[in-house]
Amino acid sequence: MDKTQLFRETIQKDYTFKGPSLKFGKAKYQDAVFQDCPISIPLKTLNRHGLIAGATGTGKTKTLQVIAEGLSDAGIPSVHLDIKGDLSGLAAAGILNGKIQERYNLLGEEYIPRPYPVEFFSLSEEKGTRLRATVSEFGPILLSKILNLNDTQAGILAVLFKYCDDHQLPLLDLKDLIKVLQYAENEGKDAISAEYGNMSGASLNTILRKIVGLQQQDADLFFGERSFDPQDLLRKDEQGRGMINILRVTDMQTRPDLFSTFLLQLLAEIYATFPEEGDLEKPKLILFIDEAHLIFKEGSKALL
Repeated sequence: MDKTQLFRETIQKDYTFKGPSLKFGKAKYQDAVFQDCPISIPLKTLNRHGLIAGATGTGKTKTLQVIAEGLSDAGIPSVHLDIKGDLSGLAAAGILNGKIQERYNLLGEEYIPRPYPVEFFSLSEEKGTRLRATVSEFGPILLSKILNLNDTQAGILAVLFKYCDDHQLPLLDLKDLIKVLQYAENEGKDAISAEYGNMSGASLNTILRKIVGLQQQDADLFFGERSFDPQDLLRKDEQGRGMINILRVTDMQTRPDLFSTFLLQLLAEIYATFPEEGDLEKPKLILFIDEAHLIFKEGSKALL
């Protein structure tokens, strides 16, 4: 058997899967494209973590877009953290040109330009649906991690949340939390101490300063009503295609604490509200982080 035939049979054997799969292209050997050797990935394996790596200009983002389109066609919604603004083009139909036509001729495929169902989200003044959460929903544990509080400070914050819960005082935004901190240090000091124990004024002031620092990264844009519902990320369009949810974070490099706050909340909400499903034939939701190194370079320790 010659090498070409061996190559063809090996690819056809190794890329034949049970269950649905996502096609990426066709195999290539010695500059020849084998139209009868499709390259695909089983949808079942997309429940795992993955990494798209390569030098600048090698097609990492384009690969991500192709995967997102294939997932949408398979009825699987996805979330994309878009730090460079490269993904918005998925909402518009592509344009056929000579280079694309030549490539599809080699693949033996037909290129049909079409738009995909896209929803844009934002954490700031960027265009898109604003994602928000209340301080009460965020909770003292995540907030303590974001603020990098020590055990004593985290304990005080937990007590203040408990005080608000016991007295039906909703904490909607950071301004509400600041008022509670000020109340605990001043006119409410005796009442809270009698019920929950003494609190150090120095610790209260430290927590307050760290909250103000978070506000300086525009965290007030995130904390408040109405809260986002992770179930909204699972929507499909009228044709049954999965929604491609694009979170525009082009301005988050200068506000890493705000981004870390959001992503921690998103992951916590998904973990708390999505049912345990086991090993499915295809995922229910996939999270993509484009240019991940730019996002995590300044991410908080709690997020990492």
